[in-house]
This record gives sequence, structure tokens and C-alpha cells, in this order.
Amino acid sequence: MTQKAESTRDRLLDAARDFVMAKGFAGTSVDDVLKATGLTKGAFFHHFKGKADLARELVRRYALKDLKMFQEFQRQAQEQSDDPLEQVMAFLKLFEVYISNSEDPAPGCMYAVYTYESRQFNADVLDFVSDTLRQWTSIYVRMFQDVLDRYEPALPITARQLAEMIVSVSEGGLVLQRAHGDTDTTRWQSEQFRNYLTLLFPTAR
Repeated sequence: MTQKAESTRDRLLDAARDFVMAKGFAGTSVDDVLKATGLTKGAFFHHFKGKADLARELVRRYALKDLKMFQEFQRQAQEQSDDPLEQVMAFLKLFEVYISNSEDPAPGCMYAVYTYESRQFNADVLDFVSDTLRQWTSIYVRMFQDVLDRYEPALPITARQLAEMIVSVSEGGLVLQRAHGDTDTTRWQSEQFRNYLTLLFPTAR
């Protein structure tokens, strides 16, 4: 696409994202998006076949941005230390800084919106959401397995259990911060998870 076309497409997706996060997908209309952007229906249908196509592309962009961010956090954490537990701690701190200082703070979680409104979407969209969360979890599984290979935990636990716990903590934090209107909630929950890891791996001190 040309730069102008990409800009138009991004404007439509940005506006749709704001409406979906605020009103849900069912409560968002194409007319809402067009009114917010000042674009025509012709411009919309040039980029999207309809509302379902918009939903697919919106969550795809959201997911790709998340996965790219997580991969960058992992790279930076690995540069900071050779110790796998220190890498996990550094990764979580990078996430906490991002979630607290983002210029575009998340008013909730797009994956949660799509899951709650599952009847609004085709199976392929929901499969994509599920696969994205699995990819997110797999990043943590690899990191936690490296930790378990080096350190004995104080209680029996697997890398997958730890990975699923932090994904649940993060997703739950996003839901709570939307409910309470407090954008620090997710950061606080991540900090508590780091405290748990410190207790779980006392020999790493």
C-alpha cells in the first residue's frame, strides 16, 4: 500500500480500537468509525470487506504488536544477564514500565473483548485469538523452563504452570484496571508475581 493508503487504514483501525475497547464490538458500528475519522464509506470498503473483516484485522494488528513487543523485551532481558531468573525479572520489569508509561494506556484487553463477545466473530477470528495467547504463553514457558533447569523451586511447579499464571495475572490486571479505572493495576499485579518468584526460588539469591 502507498503511505497515504496505510495512513487511512491505520486511522480506521485506531478509531475502531477505541470504540471496541470502550463499547465492545457489538456496540461499535461502521458509522461510528467513519464519523470519528471523517472518512467516507468508500474509503472504509476500500480497505475492509465489512465489519467482520475489520474485526479480523484489528485483532491481528493488536496481536502482532504484542508479540513483537514481547520478543523485544526478551531480547533486552537476555542482554542484561546470563542468569535465567534475572532475565525473567528483567522481562517483567520492562513490561511493567511499558504498561505504566505507555502514551496510549490500555483501557482493557482486546483479547478479553473478543472472548466475551465470541458470538460476534467467526471461528477463524477466535482461533487467532486463542493461538496468539498460546504464543504469548510459550514465550514464558521457554523462559521459566530455563529457570527450572538451573534452580530448584521451593514447591513443585512446572514451567507451563508459571507461564499460565503470569498470563492470567496480566490479563486479569487489564480487566481490573478497566473496572477500577486505575492504569497501575496490571503493574502492581506483575510486581506481586515477581515477589512470588523470589519466594519460589530462594536458592537463586
